[in-house]
Amino acid sequence: MAQRDYYEILGVERTVDAAVLKSAYRKLAMEHHPDRNGGSEESVARFKEISEAYTVLSDEQKRAAYDRFGHAGVNGGGAGGGNPFGQGGGQGFHDINDIFSQVFGDAFGDAFGGRGGGRQQQSGPRRGSDLRYDLEITLEQAYKGAEVEIAIPTLMSCEVCDGSGAKAGTKPTICTTCGGAGRVRQANGFFQVERTCPRCGGSGEMIADPCTTCRGHGQVRKTRKLSLKVPAGVDDG
Repeated sequence: MAQRDYYEILGVERTVDAAVLKSAYRKLAMEHHPDRNGGSEESVARFKEISEAYTVLSDEQKRAAYDRFGHAGVNGGGAGGGNPFGQGGGQGFHDINDIFSQVFGDAFGDAFGGRGGGRQQQSGPRRGSDLRYDLEITLEQAYKGAEVEIAIPTLMSCEVCDGSGAKAGTKPTICTTCGGAGRVRQANGFFQVERTCPRCGGSGEMIADPCTTCRGHGQVRKTRKLSLKVPAGVDDG
């Protein structure tokens, strides 16, 4: 079965710039994300197709190879079997969820692949998502201003296991599948496909005996109280 044109998949012209390309991907990925479509096989296939197209077209080198050689330029076929990049391996494709997270953040979590007995790894500090809180105030508070206390749900490190996810007295062990790296690589033509380790979920560790408080996640949901200043004369927003 012939592969569809990547530009056609994203509904953009071949001359499209990076900003428009990203916008088109965001719109389609949101629309066809499996979590929004009951996890149907059709939505999973469509989401993967959209992400694959964006993976190639958002990378200058891969896009140049695709524009010149078509699908053969990015999946190892055609051109006498030679590598269009003139390199012995090229840069690996990353996990679809990594692409989705880079564009949208971590709001949707890991759409595909399981955690197994491991914990999902967070690769470095990430900016928190925006928080919306609907607060009702009196007419007097709106007119004069006030300081009110609000309670918001948040994830905090589990105090019982100190964030390790393992039961007290035990420790996580290194994942034997990825050797503790959290990612595994597979050969795919000229490229190496790099993805999150399916066994440990990217943490590089396995938990044989999980903490009963956080169930191996290393975090627990708690309520945090904050003091909020309401400026005088506020309307809404």
